[in-house]
Amino acid sequence: MKITAITFAPGPTPNTVRTADGKVLTAPVDWVLLPPGDAALTRRVKEAGEHWVVAEKKGRKIFSRGVWASATTIDRIRADLVAERSTESFAKKKNANARRREKVQAVYVEDFHGAVVAFLSFHANHADLAQRMARAVTDHATPVGSGTVARTQRIPVEQRAEAAVIAWMRHQTTGYDGMVIPRVKGKRREIRRILAERSRELLGRYRRGEAVPEACPLKNALQIKTSPAGQLLNYLRHSKATPAAKAMMLKRTMQEFVLEYGWWYEPVEPTGSRRTTLTPAAARTTRRSPTQHLLASNS
Repeated sequence: MKITAITFAPGPTPNTVRTADGKVLTAPVDWVLLPPGDAALTRRVKEAGEHWVVAEKKGRKIFSRGVWASATTIDRIRADLVAERSTESFAKKKNANARRREKVQAVYVEDFHGAVVAFLSFHANHADLAQRMARAVTDHATPVGSGTVARTQRIPVEQRAEAAVIAWMRHQTTGYDGMVIPRVKGKRREIRRILAERSRELLGRYRRGEAVPEACPLKNALQIKTSPAGQLLNYLRHSKATPAAKAMMLKRTMQEFVLEYGWWYEPVEPTGSRRTTLTPAAARTTRRSPTQHLLASNS
């Protein structure tokens, strides 16, 4: 029996599906399962005639498992698509569509960022923190395929921004990720609601311009904890040596040396109970550290 435009759940065996009332159907002999992944092929197969859509529900999400349809139909449409996609006009159209999507995405990212800033509405005393938080939430929530609330079109962007902020705070400023939540229906949602209320209370303090302690979880989440050595290494990794540096007597620049060996400074061993302050004259009579030997060997 062939049924058109009906969604089934996966059956107990690879060639079967299960109806909503639990009945198991076997796919026709000349049908094959077209796996998900090629949207154009799937769309054309559905338009071509009878088919069975297979989807599996896990929690509140539904995952496509493919489309059962005639093997002859699938092969014919696939061959047509291969021929169509090999043309120069298709390549140009594909590139144009990619550029258009990039522009649309860029505009949406900025709109979403503005909506997040508007929702935060921090006092001027915390304006810098608001910008950092808005950027962090935006960078996390807006990428295509991220599956976050920011990608949905079912609610206005203002509501998406609010939901994204609360979700970000749940993971970054609370112990939610480490909680052991009982597998009881509604329990996880209750925990999320409680944490959302606490997040809104914390946001209220920033909106009123209140002084917040340094141990504030929101401050800690947005604080970049990097040592001076780490900051320098990060700078060197993302910069290029200048021609002047290449012209130095060293066979390789300080940048190249640090990237290979790490931090180059090593404190001098204390002499007796007193630490000596090295001067150029004293340095010549002091035992060299391993790093100093390396620097000397490259001069």
